[in-house]
Amino acid sequence: MSSCCPPKTKKTDHATHDNHRQDVRDAYAKVANAENNGDSCGIESSCCGVSDDVAINTLISTRLGYSEEDLAKAPSGADMGLGCGNPRAIASLKAGEVVIDLGAGGGFDCFLASHEVGETGHVIGVDMTPDMLSKARNNAANGQYKNVEFRLGEIEHLPVADETADVIISNCVINLSPNKQQVFNDAFRSLKPGGRLAISDVVATVELPEEMRNDAALIAGCMGNASLIEDLNEMIKAVGFVDVRIEPKDESKEFIRDWAPDHNVTDYVVSATIEAVKPGCVPGAGCC
Repeated sequence: MSSCCPPKTKKTDHATHDNHRQDVRDAYAKVANAENNGDSCGIESSCCGVSDDVAINTLISTRLGYSEEDLAKAPSGADMGLGCGNPRAIASLKAGEVVIDLGAGGGFDCFLASHEVGETGHVIGVDMTPDMLSKARNNAANGQYKNVEFRLGEIEHLPVADETADVIISNCVINLSPNKQQVFNDAFRSLKPGGRLAISDVVATVELPEEMRNDAALIAGCMGNASLIEDLNEMIKAVGFVDVRIEPKDESKEFIRDWAPDHNVTDYVVSATIEAVKPGCVPGAGCC
């Protein structure tokens, strides 16, 4: 017998996901406003540990793989010391390409990508936090970037048309999502045939204990909601991506342990690069 109401488990899942997103949104609103308020979101030196000290942010970013030249290219205030790597290092961006940045934050990676794709290219930064979006747009205006725009939206449901991008980048954001499978589903939709993923993110090397998974601070700090490497590999392949490569970076433990010094987080998580390719056009498939 049919029912007009969905099962309670599905309703609970949706409610849980919404609560999760709101917690993360609230945490990153504090990050976006930290420079003005002198506040901190409570996670030290992590993707949620912004500082208004340029020297500190420079130290953090160079540890993540950015060069001094990279830092000099971006507008003042764009480098917030966020992330867990440098996705552009594996993106191999080319002039004229369209790039989407999932969870663009203050726009740091977008501005660096804009230099590589040039005037004929385009960069779209997507973020679900209005305060962060305002910060990114102000940074773009201050830097007079003409080939960068920022859109409000969730990374599970990107505000872009089908087959928009040549490359999707992301820096320590997908781990925050309560529905990572949908993130990869929509990334696949948004990429052109032959398009590629170039992601830096935190992954779990072993199953996280429940107390870590239920810790709101560790979740917002990019640790508590990390997925196992093998699970991520299956999610990405299930969508249709090929040439999937997930490479853990053991050296990242040096800075990840500073994110939550009261927890043995490096026993469970590590930063990794994640690469994959959407299959290109097949003759007769209608995409050529």
